[in-house]
This record gives sequence, structure tokens and C-alpha cells, in this order.
Amino acid sequence: ILSMPEDDKTHPIPDLTGYITEGQVMLGRELHKKGIYPPINIAGSLSRLKDKGIGPGKTREDHAGVLNQLSDAYDRGKEARELSVVLGEAALTPADKLFLQFADGFEQTFVRQGGEQDRSIEETLDIGWQLMTIIPRQELKRLSDAHVEKYLPRVKPVAD
Repeated sequence: ILSMPEDDKTHPIPDLTGYITEGQVMLGRELHKKGIYPPINIAGSLSRLKDKGIGPGKTREDHAGVLNQLSDAYDRGKEARELSVVLGEAALTPADKLFLQFADGFEQTFVRQGGEQDRSIEETLDIGWQLMTIIPRQELKRLSDAHVEKYLPRVKPVAD
């Protein structure tokens, strides 16, 4: 565990320490303030083993696509959140509002995990697919059509 002065990950100590680890899990103050545990900042976290440790034979075949789609949708949702703070929610497009709903759901159901909760990778991927029911299907651009056809219909859509 390493803390960063002023949360500056470019500070020499955390920056150099990153070179000797196989990954970094970044915690986010914003998520912590929302009461989300663990407050993992997925955008700032990284794994050097990710590409070799996921996919068929290791995890589920859709893992890489789900990872990429969730990351993209969460980024878009956070952008919509920032836009709504600056310009108001009325300035959001219908798509922006859906991505904002996705970002809120992502934090509350995907990132949030109780200290005693034991969630399998399959359960986690299924939660990701369930969250993706919020997003218009044509926006699922980081997933193969075969995976969308196979996994999206088997999850219950998120209620408004």
C-alpha cells in the first residue's frame, strides 16, 4: 500500500514504485465520499497481466469485451455527470442521460461490493451485462455481435 502526496500519481515515489509491481489499484476519494466500498477508481487502476490473464480458457470468453465496453460507458457517464454539473441536467441529450444512469448504476452495483461479499467472475460479468441493458444496443460498440447475442438476452434489464 502506497499513499501519494496530494493524490499525485506522477510524484516520483508512486511513479517509480509502479514499475516494480504487476499492477496498481487506485482508490478514489469521490467514490469514498459516496460511501462506495471498495472505492476503486477503475480508470486509474491498471494490470500488466490483464491481457494475458483473461479470455477463453482463463475467464469467460466475453471478459475483454465487457471490460472495454464498461470502461467506455463509464467514461461517457462521468463526462455526462460533469456536463450536468456545469450546464444542468436539461443540457444533457437523451443518450447522455442514459450514460449518466449507467455510471450511477456502475458505481452502485459493479464497483460497490460489501466487505463480506464473495462475487465470482461470472457473477461480475453478468452484472456488467445487466448494466449494459441501460445503454442503447447500437452503443455497444466494443463488444462482438456474437457476445451481445449470447449474453445480453440472458440478463434481466435494469429497471428505470
